Order: sequence, then C-alpha cells, then structure tokens
Amino acid sequence: MRYLILLALLVSCWAASSAGSSAATSGQRIKNVILVHGAWADGSSWSAVIPLLQRRGLHVVAVQMPLTSLKDDAATIRRAIADADGPVFLAAHSYGGGPATEAGTDCKVAGIMYVAAAAPAVGESFADLVKRYPLAPALHQARLTNAGFFIISPTGMRDDVAPDVPASQAAVLVAEQNPLSNKAFTDRVDVAAWRTKPTWYVVAGHDRTVPIALERMVAQRMHATTITIPSSHMVIISHASEIAGFIATALSKASAHALRDANCTR
Repeated sequence: MRYLILLALLVSCWAASSAGSSAATSGQRIKNVILVHGAWADGSSWSAVIPLLQRRGLHVVAVQMPLTSLKDDAATIRRAIADADGPVFLAAHSYGGGPATEAGTDCKVAGIMYVAAAAPAVGESFADLVKRYPLAPALHQARLTNAGFFIISPTGMRDDVAPDVPASQAAVLVAEQNPLSNKAFTDRVDVAAWRTKPTWYVVAGHDRTVPIALERMVAQRMHATTITIPSSHMVIISHASEIAGFIATALSKASAHALRDANCTR
C-alpha cells in the first residue's frame, strides 16, 4: 500500500514538473534577431537600429552577405540561424527580402519582417518584381560594371536612396556600398517562407528605390501586418526608433509561433 502511495506521489510530481516545463517552453520569448541588409549596403546599414534592440535585451546579429547570388546570400543567413541559440526572428531590408524568403523556411524562424523589401514568390526574382512597375528613380542611377555588379552613383544615393539621411551620412553610404551582382538580382527563389511564417511589413511611403506599389502588393499578397512610415528607402536609418519598436511588437506576437515544430532542433 505504501509503495502504491509513493508511486502516486512520484507520478504527480513528474506531471506537475512536465506541465510547468511545457508552459515555460510554449511561452518562450524570442531573444534572437537576425538583421538582413539590402543591395549597395552591408550589415552596418542597421547600425541605428541595433543598439535600440540591444537595449531591450535582444541578441542581435547583422549578417554580412556577399551579394554575389541569392543562394550565396541565403546561405549566409542560414549560417546565422544555425548558430542561434533558440528561435529567431528575421528582419530584412530591400533586396535582402529575397534571401530571407529563401532561408526563412528554417524551423527555427518564428517570423519575418520585410522593410521596404522584396518578397518573391516561388519562381520569382527581385528583377521579376521590379519590372512590373515603372522604374524607380534610384535605378536610373545604377550602373552595371564589366564584372557584372550594379553600383549606384553618389547622386542616386543622396537624392533617391537616402534623401532624408544627413548628407554626410549619405556620403558614407556611397563609400561603403556593397555592389549587387546581376545574378543576385535575377536569381529566383525556390521556396517562399512567407507562405508558412507570420510576416510583418514596413512600407516606406516616400521610397524612390523600390516602387511603393510593389511594396504594398507583396505586403498584401502575404497578408502581412503592415505599417507605412513616411520615409525614404533608408527607413532603417531615418526612422530607426519606429523600426525597432515595430520589431519589438512583432516579437511579442511571433513568440506563439516559435516552438510549433516539435521536431525542430534548436
């Protein structure tokens, strides 16, 4: 009899412990944010947002993509995802939305935010999306080099890509620009993470680099939670606090999605 009572007590304690562990797991807060840069840029383009997220106790990684091909860039994001301890949230700017769409199917990804970004469907490239709309002013300032990479003129950076950024900072963006290969621009995605992941979108209301109509179309197509900020394409610099706040809001919603895949090795 005493043996049965002891066994019942052990089972009861185990059940309570399991329930508590399950509750803690299901409510796990996402602490990892991976930031994906766009064309003519590198991870430093997120430098105004990064400290704002870090102050919220988040672990932030700004990837450095080579911009040589969509596959190479997606592989860079996948390495960052694999290295993260726990579920991650992706935030991608501009061209970076394409590689993020490809890499974001990883089971560790709890959600994706697109910031004035491409969000191709399967079989689409950034180029395919852009050519549906009148050419944006910034793209008139882009030049394809003999090596097959697009660069943008100082005038294009100052007047079209980042007109609401201080001139001295726009000059730094020109000096730091990471050329985009024609291959990356025309590569088509094989998978589209936004089909299965929660998504958020920031429309840059004064964008002169990515057509605003394109931004609104992809946001609507993937049923993203969307806000519009009256900003140039470099909204991640000129409106960093709004971007950081929107990411924080998205994280609270994405937490519910974070651990749905019980077979995901985190």
